[in-house]
Amino acid sequence: MVKMEQTTTSDVFPTTLFHLRSFSKGIKRGEAPLRNPPPSPLIKGRGKKGEGLLNNLSFMSLHIMDTGDKIENHHCRFSFGQVLVFTTQDEPHQNGVSYPGMNVTQERSRVFYGWYIVGASVFILLYTGGVVHFGFTAVFEPIAEEFQWSYAQISLASSLRGLEMGLLAPLVGFLVDRWGPRKLTFAGSILVCMGFLVLSQVSSLAMFYGAFALLATGMSLCGGTVLLTAVANWFRRKAGIAMGIVASGFGLGGLLVPVVTKLIDVLEWRKAMLTVGLGMLVTVLPLSFLMRHKPEQYGYQPDGEASNNVESTGIQNLTIDTEINITAKQALRNRAFWHLAFASLCHAFVIGAVITHMMPYLSSLGIARSTSSLVALILPVTSIIGRLGSGWLGDRLGRKLVFTVSFVLMTAGVFLFGYVDIGRMWLLVPFIITLSLGWGGSVTTRITLLREYFGRGSFGIIFGFTSGIMMLGHVTGAPLAGWVFDIWGSYQGAWLGYGALTLVGAILVLTIPPFSSTVQMSDQPGT
Repeated sequence: MVKMEQTTTSDVFPTTLFHLRSFSKGIKRGEAPLRNPPPSPLIKGRGKKGEGLLNNLSFMSLHIMDTGDKIENHHCRFSFGQVLVFTTQDEPHQNGVSYPGMNVTQERSRVFYGWYIVGASVFILLYTGGVVHFGFTAVFEPIAEEFQWSYAQISLASSLRGLEMGLLAPLVGFLVDRWGPRKLTFAGSILVCMGFLVLSQVSSLAMFYGAFALLATGMSLCGGTVLLTAVANWFRRKAGIAMGIVASGFGLGGLLVPVVTKLIDVLEWRKAMLTVGLGMLVTVLPLSFLMRHKPEQYGYQPDGEASNNVESTGIQNLTIDTEINITAKQALRNRAFWHLAFASLCHAFVIGAVITHMMPYLSSLGIARSTSSLVALILPVTSIIGRLGSGWLGDRLGRKLVFTVSFVLMTAGVFLFGYVDIGRMWLLVPFIITLSLGWGGSVTTRITLLREYFGRGSFGIIFGFTSGIMMLGHVTGAPLAGWVFDIWGSYQGAWLGYGALTLVGAILVLTIPPFSSTVQMSDQPGT
């Protein structure tokens, strides 16, 4: 407990002396751990005689009475009984005036630190999405030619990667809620690098699958579950646009498809995989150090809002959280969760197959590899419009409506894709427009709907569970499309069936229960 006494050091400003005995949280054995925080607010206070409780404060500027030293962003150690002086610049002190409880104000930097997390996440997803997810279509045919493996066998590696990521997603969600994103992103970058190093030395199908197991583990630790949970923690009102920007990073990964294709053509695929693997250590690993967990740990509030003034109740709470916060157990018992999860499964089933088989499909129609590579680039890049636009529209028109329209657009796109041939290449234009907008829109609104319905208290593990279910679609979609081609020599039947499945997703979204159902559940902590 911190004991507070009123005194005066000048005729103008009052100061509050805090005799440090112990903080209930954040200070143990006389330590105030500031573990490499971003620029934190200057804490100012005023108080009357009495006692108050300070929870998890990160101080940027402290004055120690006995030394006068100013400490900024360091690990601070205090002995018991030491006196901290918080100088206030409130109204002049007058004798006989008794100040109310303690007010906390913040002097924040011009740029809210949450946007630094958004920026780092964009570049992490750009690189990992480009070389691991989208780049796989470029290495598909060279591997098939060298080892004479079937399309189904090769695409199974992508599905196994999805299965492993799906199984790991709830665990990763739990870990990011517990440990924060920085450690996980750091470890993930190293594992993805190792996966590419193994892939460059592949000599058997088992080794090929093992390389993708490493890639899957690494992608789980530095991919969407971790990064989007971090962003969900730092934003509330601006969650739609913030998550749209981050999701756009994954779409920008399509820009790397021609780069990966060129590396394969010039260096051959083994050296190309070695090169992109080492690139993880140059790009993603350094960016992991910018990641932070929850804003309250650094003196911020979501969206960079100022903390509400605390009430004078003896025990002072610095923030009052009025958000809805549903536990993972409550979410799994809520119908809205399952509608979102199975709609996400339909999304992953279709999109995973289209991305994996895009270049093989277009090549089977007699379309040049350079053209199919260009389509593989344009599709994810144009999806950025949907990712950003859906975040903005969802905040204004309703996320449920935008999510439904996204599935309808995907349906149109997949049907168009099924009728492309060498004489109807013009269909690629409406295909790219409709599928990219639907794909991008569904990515952003799925995440923001989860944030809206279930809050951020257990967002990581809830998002992890939906991602795990979603990956079941990714696991089955790509191999099934490869099997259809191996048996019938054509992808058309697969694309027409997949188009129908996206309509099922639209129906699931349209029938999601109202938001009030989760609000009522949050009022019943025992459920």
